[in-house]
Amino acid sequence: MPMPLRSPGRSTASSTSDGDRPASIVVEGDRQLAYTEYGRPDGAPVVFLHGTPGSRRIGALFDAAARDCGVRLIAPDRPGYGRSDPWPDRSVVDTGLLVDDLLDGLDIPTAGLVAFSGGAPYALAAAARTDRIDRLDIVSGATPPSASEATPRVQRLLAGLASTTPSVLGGLFRGQAWLAQRLGPSVVVDQYTTDGIDEPISEDAEELVRADFVEAFARHRSGAITEFRHTADDWGVDFDAVDAAVDLWHGDADTNVPIEDARRFATQIPTAQVRALDGADHLRALLRAVPKLLDEHR
Repeated sequence: MPMPLRSPGRSTASSTSDGDRPASIVVEGDRQLAYTEYGRPDGAPVVFLHGTPGSRRIGALFDAAARDCGVRLIAPDRPGYGRSDPWPDRSVVDTGLLVDDLLDGLDIPTAGLVAFSGGAPYALAAAARTDRIDRLDIVSGATPPSASEATPRVQRLLAGLASTTPSVLGGLFRGQAWLAQRLGPSVVVDQYTTDGIDEPISEDAEELVRADFVEAFARHRSGAITEFRHTADDWGVDFDAVDAAVDLWHGDADTNVPIEDARRFATQIPTAQVRALDGADHLRALLRAVPKLLDEHR
């Protein structure tokens, strides 16, 4: 497929940032890509890609762990989420190029890469197109249609709406964000957890998950619509070109992306291995895995 003309990322804000006041760089012409840094400013750089939908704010869940592990955790909003400009006609591969732009803008030669859920295709696209990723960890990762034999019906419905009636899906997201702002975090958390698991999630973590979801739709809904459309199509990623080691951290109680699909997907990536998390669902796998993998990135 034709590749877009690329312009080097250039910093347009202070390197210091927080969840409410992100920094940004200019990418792909004149689009603003917002990001927040967590952990240690002088630590080993790791880029963290949020889920679908999601935002940079999910990185706050691991601020303390990143500090303890000596990691500089850099969490961007992908286009059309949070404070990043929309790019509704982007492809999976286009989005993968943004990791290179982010590293350029921050003068980072190489970095680790972590992706949660719907961030998986964009992380793999980045790893396939650059040798600057020295390790890739995917947690509760989405799988392409070729491996997704057990995809839940609701996921297929959302992907269908994104392709056929995006305005309907946008209205659904608008309503969910409105409810999430006004009701408790369970409105969001229940979408990522499985009933019957006796493993508590802290109130702080639940509130950050809610804040992440609300921030995803702070200005736009095009990011989520675009990415749900991507999930229904071939990603266009050459998995054989991924040289970095790929660890797929996946809960065996995940009902959002069943582990059977993750295991099928792992056979398509020559450098991949599955690291199963006993009794973990979609969200609990994230909470368990990221502190462990960040320690391995130090």
